[in-house]
Amino acid sequence: METVFHSLFILLSFVAISHTQPLLAGSFPISPNFAAVFNFGDSNSDTGELTSGLGFRLPPPNGQSFVFKPPSTGRFCDGRLIVDFLMEAIGRPYLRPYLDSVSTQSYLRGCNFAAGGSTIQKANAASFSPFGFGVQVAQFVTFKYKVLQLIQQDKTLENLPSEDHFKNGLYMFDIGQNDIAGAIYGKTVDQAAAVIPTIINTFKDGINRLYWEGGARNFWIHNTGPIGCLAQMVSIFGREKSKVDEFGCVIGHNEAAKLFNLQLQGLVRNFTQQYRDANFTYVDIFSIKSDLIQNHSKNGFDQSIVVCCGTGGPPLNYNDQINCGSTGTSNGTTVTSNACNDSSKYVNWDGIHYTEAANRFVSQKILSGTYSQTVSS
Repeated sequence: METVFHSLFILLSFVAISHTQPLLAGSFPISPNFAAVFNFGDSNSDTGELTSGLGFRLPPPNGQSFVFKPPSTGRFCDGRLIVDFLMEAIGRPYLRPYLDSVSTQSYLRGCNFAAGGSTIQKANAASFSPFGFGVQVAQFVTFKYKVLQLIQQDKTLENLPSEDHFKNGLYMFDIGQNDIAGAIYGKTVDQAAAVIPTIINTFKDGINRLYWEGGARNFWIHNTGPIGCLAQMVSIFGREKSKVDEFGCVIGHNEAAKLFNLQLQGLVRNFTQQYRDANFTYVDIFSIKSDLIQNHSKNGFDQSIVVCCGTGGPPLNYNDQINCGSTGTSNGTTVTSNACNDSSKYVNWDGIHYTEAANRFVSQKILSGTYSQTVSS
């Protein structure tokens, strides 16, 4: 009897191959022509939303490589994220978090709703972040309503986006990693696969609302990366050598990510048929990050899975009880999770997130256009 994973994979592969309107490879729609950028996601693109919303700071050495030296960057990284490099590439300021109450930045060129730990599925009492995708979408709808109301009352306001900014803005999405990681905990790949359609349907609901209520027409959607290659996952599931592949990644975990990505790509195809007046771009982050990890030496990195800001030494230098910049007790000894001497030689920053150097590599690959697929009206 075929497994759930195998059956779904065969079905979706057939849909992808037989679709009458294939996605166009090599497209690159990011440009300065977009009036504004509105971003939704998790810690991969959070520029300070979670720290602002929950009122805490990410301690040093987080942010140590950032080009500016603010009190806290709010980023789960030593420096810039992929979204930061993309904004630089199109001459846009870094995206201000929606919940940031103290900043020199304005919202004129966009707003960031991404929050670390967020999921596509609705958050619950045990969730790391209360700002699930549905909440982020609701925040945007409220944000737009209030902004347009303020502008109508005072047309001299210059630090807020206009109706044109919302209509002709770019809507970016990088979320799903936490859903897949959560789906795989304590479960087989087949069990995790059974949850994925529900996750995809919830994402679809959010996109539909942004289209109808938010007026979004330009969608830029990242798939999720190889979660089985994160030190956090390897430390939990890859303790035995037989459970990791030749690159040190947990066997099966990346297959779950691939299945999610395949269904996400199928959803994008369906959207292009449903919304003829919209543009949809699907960005293959999984392939970029997989190449980075599997060929890290060729790509200029000394370490692929070993953590830069961690503790414990080889083989992972990771302890899930002592976060980057924190001090704790391990085997009766007080230890601090410090940064490595040169983060530019590491792919992984803290066991879950990438270094600025790795994010730069990924963004350069995105900017090449080779890993994006677009269908326009």
